[in-house]
Amino acid sequence: MALSNTTLGVLIFTVDSSIVIISLPAIFRGIGLDPLAPGNIGYLLWMILGYLLVSAVLVVVLGRLGDMFGRVKMYNLGFAIFACASLALSLDPFKGGSGALWLIGWRIVQAFGGSMLTANSAAILTDAFPARQRGLALGINQITALAGQFLGLLAGGLLAAIDWRAVFWVSVPIGVVGTLWSYRSLRETGSRKPGRIDWVGNLTFTAGAGLVLAAITYGIQPYGGAPTGWGSPKVLGGLFGGIALLVVFCFVETRVKEPMFRLALFRNRAFAAGNLAALLTAIARGGLQFMLIIWLQGIWLPLHGYNFEDTPLWAGIFMLPLTAGFLIAGPTSGYLSDRFGARVFSTTGLVLVALSFGGLLMLPVDFNYFAFAGLLLLSGIGQGMFSAPNTSAIMGSVAPEQRGVASGMRATFQNSGTALSIGVFFSLMISGLASKLPHTLTSGLTAQGVPAGTAHQVASLPPVSTLFATFLGNNPIAHLLGPSGVLRKVTAAQANTLTGHEFFPRLVSGPFHHGLVTVFSVAALMAVVSAVASLARGRHQPAPPVPTAAAGERERPQTPSSSS
Repeated sequence: MALSNTTLGVLIFTVDSSIVIISLPAIFRGIGLDPLAPGNIGYLLWMILGYLLVSAVLVVVLGRLGDMFGRVKMYNLGFAIFACASLALSLDPFKGGSGALWLIGWRIVQAFGGSMLTANSAAILTDAFPARQRGLALGINQITALAGQFLGLLAGGLLAAIDWRAVFWVSVPIGVVGTLWSYRSLRETGSRKPGRIDWVGNLTFTAGAGLVLAAITYGIQPYGGAPTGWGSPKVLGGLFGGIALLVVFCFVETRVKEPMFRLALFRNRAFAAGNLAALLTAIARGGLQFMLIIWLQGIWLPLHGYNFEDTPLWAGIFMLPLTAGFLIAGPTSGYLSDRFGARVFSTTGLVLVALSFGGLLMLPVDFNYFAFAGLLLLSGIGQGMFSAPNTSAIMGSVAPEQRGVASGMRATFQNSGTALSIGVFFSLMISGLASKLPHTLTSGLTAQGVPAGTAHQVASLPPVSTLFATFLGNNPIAHLLGPSGVLRKVTAAQANTLTGHEFFPRLVSGPFHHGLVTVFSVAALMAVVSAVASLARGRHQPAPPVPTAAAGERERPQTPSSSS
């Protein structure tokens, strides 16, 4: 009961974290807003990152509250909030900027409810399962969560083709059923530790982490004449202000009697190494997800005859080998890690991830799909081998009364890594494009009869606009040249060439590959460092033998009404 319910909870949370990404073109068309207009880029970024930012900042707070007031109680309330927010999202009554703000606001509420699910699900499972079965249970749970990130891309492409509101409708019945089921089936079996709320720690951590992640979000946007905003006073102020608050937070947590963030847990080598590996792997995985989407939608699929408008759906389909790898390796490695320990599986998995990044670096932009699919499968197997044993090792290394806060801390590192990956890898890609894309666009457009002034104007637009045009499944040249009316002035043959399947992909493939090499090189390095951290976690401590009925009642089979 505990496994099936918590797996449903993390699945719907992670599906919703990515389902909107692939559905953004339909959503913005539905509310009548051009997301690539200069004043609307902020709406676009917050639609993607607001959900991730909230889930990164609040999970540790909600995990601590689960320790204090009951993990199942917090989990059940999270399911109810998630269901209500999903319903509100599907009923957006506004258009334009107001409609976007409605969606962003309720996505934040939805993320709050989802954070209550993810902050307590691993702790509930750790309470429910003995050590000899914990790896398998957490493996199924965690791999379902990873698979949900990529299944959301496929579901978003399918549902957006029906109606943009269907992207949010799908979460409503699942949220309602999950809420009723969790209230009916789950019972508190873990240790509770009543105490005081650490208000200063909560406020400094939330504000500090929020400022840092928000600054990274704005760092992707252009500032002045620069392609990114890393020189903006607002971004620099957010970064340094957030870091200063986090330093104050660490100081406070060493002084208060009942801290929110158990810094003492990092003295445990298994806990510290596991969380460092989880953070770096999440950053690398986030970079992989977004770069693959752009690569497929902006270049490979159009080169193979797919309409730009159809590429979001097909990108999700062609990335399925990655999800298959998760599902193959995750439960198996979780089961085996119960017997042989997390270190060998998680470290080997990260080595496979690093090798897959190396293989992707060697592929040409117009690759053979079978080689590409094989590398995705290898990456998925590697991530599956890492995630389940690593989570089991982290959760098994803490005392029962600290499992809620440990689960929240683990989720904080993982979710922060996903949010950080967007800022890090988009900035690397944009910087790479900024050095080569303007000249390439200018020469390519003028060769097809576009006036030099218009070509220079288009080439001078921030690279983030071109990048997001491919990301959103728009025809980039039609979108960039449409307002100028140039397509009506050139010959029909030139217009067809400019807006055809091959012109833009071949034009930007060189600059894009330059940026892709930088991104995947950094991601491969992160995977190697993660493997070293995983190797340093220490040797496996075998689980104690199962007590007999006479020696201990806790290991007896339980009825569904009390097994959770």
